[in-house]
Amino acid sequence: MIKTQQTEREAAVMGIIYILEDDANIREIETYALKNSGYEVASFERASEFYDAASRRIPDLVILDIMLPDEDGLSVLRNIRQDPEMRERPVIFVSAKATELDAVRGLDSGADDYITKPFGVMELISRVKAILRRTGHAPENEVLSLGEIRVEPAKRICAVNERGVELTFKEFELLTCLLRNAGIVLTREVLMNRVWGVDFEGESRTLDMHIKTLRQKLGDASEHIQTVRNVGYIAK
Repeated sequence: MIKTQQTEREAAVMGIIYILEDDANIREIETYALKNSGYEVASFERASEFYDAASRRIPDLVILDIMLPDEDGLSVLRNIRQDPEMRERPVIFVSAKATELDAVRGLDSGADDYITKPFGVMELISRVKAILRRTGHAPENEVLSLGEIRVEPAKRICAVNERGVELTFKEFELLTCLLRNAGIVLTREVLMNRVWGVDFEGESRTLDMHIKTLRQKLGDASEHIQTVRNVGYIAK
């Protein structure tokens, strides 16, 4: 488990990101792209190096490979989630394991996102921004849009083709979560966790019913909320 003496979170202008990746070329690409986007970045080849750095300074986000030379990435994630100082920090898996089952396993293990190699630099930056926005404080003027759908989270406003749509609290949270992760498949477990909370003990039919009513209220724009069979849902 990670041991840390840090008592206060150290902040950078855009955020501090740690990369744990054994491929030097990929580390360099990720580091260069993130630094150019205004983030402070530290990269590591081995889990032991990552643990040492985290004991001195906690990052805002971790980009984590699964196949590492000294420890499996899933094991690293478990240690992060068990550590009191680190467990709330978002983690993105970036892995060559590209099957749907691999992605589901990674997300179910506690990762906030899963990107397969090879990936586009702009995709990586977009996902990092989305997760930091979701787990941090969204700006008051944040606007999420997809096709005809427009959402302003801070004002609790939803509109389709510029006409207001009345949503319940959970419907609004569900739609916001999907839009903030547009293009990313969110498993049922992830959605239940993020919208209803980790202690929710109800049946997953609750999610299905909210998706159903949400689609009804969105009308034709509901085509953007798609079911991924046996996995979850995606906004696209």
